Amino acid sequence: MSGEECFTILEKIFKPKTKQKIENIKGYTIKYGNIMKEEEIIDEVLVSYFKAPKSYTTENMCEINSHGGNVIVKRILELCLDNGAKLAEPGEFTKRAFLNGRIDLLQAESVIDVIHAKSEREAKTGIKQLQGFLSKQIAEIKKDILDVMVNIEVSIDYPEYDIEDVTNQQIINMLIKVEKQLIMLENSFHYGKILKDGIKTVIIGKPNAGKSSLLNAILKEERAIVTEYEGTTRDTIEELVTINGIPLKLIDTAGIRQAKDEVEKIGIAKAKEITKEADLIIAIFDSTKELSVEDLDILKLIKNKKSIILLNKIDLQPVLSEQDERLTNVSTHIIKISALNYMGIETLNQEITNLFHLDEINLDNENMITNLRHKKLIAKAIQNVKKTQDALQKNMPLDIIAIFIQYVLEDLGKITGEVASEDIINEIFSKFCLGK
Repeated sequence: MSGEECFTILEKIFKPKTKQKIENIKGYTIKYGNIMKEEEIIDEVLVSYFKAPKSYTTENMCEINSHGGNVIVKRILELCLDNGAKLAEPGEFTKRAFLNGRIDLLQAESVIDVIHAKSEREAKTGIKQLQGFLSKQIAEIKKDILDVMVNIEVSIDYPEYDIEDVTNQQIINMLIKVEKQLIMLENSFHYGKILKDGIKTVIIGKPNAGKSSLLNAILKEERAIVTEYEGTTRDTIEELVTINGIPLKLIDTAGIRQAKDEVEKIGIAKAKEITKEADLIIAIFDSTKELSVEDLDILKLIKNKKSIILLNKIDLQPVLSEQDERLTNVSTHIIKISALNYMGIETLNQEITNLFHLDEINLDNENMITNLRHKKLIAKAIQNVKKTQDALQKNMPLDIIAIFIQYVLEDLGKITGEVASEDIINEIFSKFCLGK
C-alpha cells in the first residue's frame, strides 16, 4: 500500500506482537505479527515500513509479506480494500514515483524493460537507464542548448548591445555539438532494438533437410520432433535462445515443397510469409543431395536478404560444395554442419555474432536507445536542429531561430516527461503490470 492513509488502514488490520505508535516506528524496518479480521487471525505476516519521502513512491508505504497461496493473499487484499484502500491501476506505484519527482519518464519506462528483459545484456541496459545515465546525457544536451538560449534572449531583449554576431557563432557551435550527440544516440537504436527485441531468425529448407535437428542443436534440447519421414513440421515452432548475450528468436518452419495436403499448404505459405519479415534467414540444405527445384526456389526466396546458408549432414557423404555458384551468388555466409551431431553450431553462432556486429555492443561506456518512442523523439529533435541551421544560413531573425531551438528542447523534454502530455503518460503506464 502507498499513500497518505497507508498506515491508518494498516493499523486496522495488522496486530504486531510488539505494539508501537506509528510515529515511533522507523522507516526501513520490519515488524512481525498477525493480519486480523476482528478477532480472527487471517495469517501470520511480516510488515515492512517505508516512511515518506524515503520510499519507492516517496509516499508512506508498507508491504505485507504473507504466506503463499491465492486464498490467503485474496483475503488480505479484500481486508485492505474494505478498510479504505483502492486497487492500484497498472503501473500506479511507478507512476506516483514519476509524478512525485523521484524518477523521470525515461527511468519509469526502463522499469518495464528490466521486468521484460530476455537476456543479461538487455537487463543491464534497463538497469543503466533506471539509474539515470541516459537521462543525465539528455540533461547535459539540454544544458548546452539553454546556455546559448540565455544569450539569444539577451540579444532579442537588448539589441543595443550588438552581440548578435557573437551569439550566431555560439548557436552554430552548439548546434554542431548537439547534432553530433543526438545522431550518436539515434544510431545506437540499431543495437538497442537488437538488445530489446532480439534477432528474428527463420530456419527454412526442404523437408528432411535438418531444420528441426538444427533447432534442437542450437537449443541443446529435443524441442522439435525429428524423424526419417518428410513433412513432420506442419506449423511454425518458436523458441528463444541467447547468443553472445543477445536474444535470438528462432522460428522453425514447415518444409518448402509441393504441398501434399491443405494443412501442409498453409504451413508452407506461412513459412514464406515469415521469411519476408525476418531479420535473419538460415537456409539449410542436405549436402548429400544435389540442389533440387525446391532448393533453387528457396535460394530465390532469400536472395538480397541477410542470410546464412548451412550445408547439413557433412558427417555422411556430401556432394554439395560451398563453392557452388548457385549458393555463393545468394550469400557469402556458407557453413558446413552436422545438426544431428552438433558439428558447426559454434561456427554458426560466431557467424551470427559477426553478421550483426554483436561484439561491438558496448554497454559500459555508451548510452543506448532501446525504446522506439525515444528514438522517434530524438529523430524529430535532429530534424529541428537541421531546421535551425537552415534558418541561420538564411539569416532569419533571432526570435525565429529561438523558436526552432525551443522545439528541440521540447522534443528532449518529451523523452524525460517534462513536457509529456497526460495521454502519453497514461499510455506508457498502462503497459505496466499491477504490481508496479
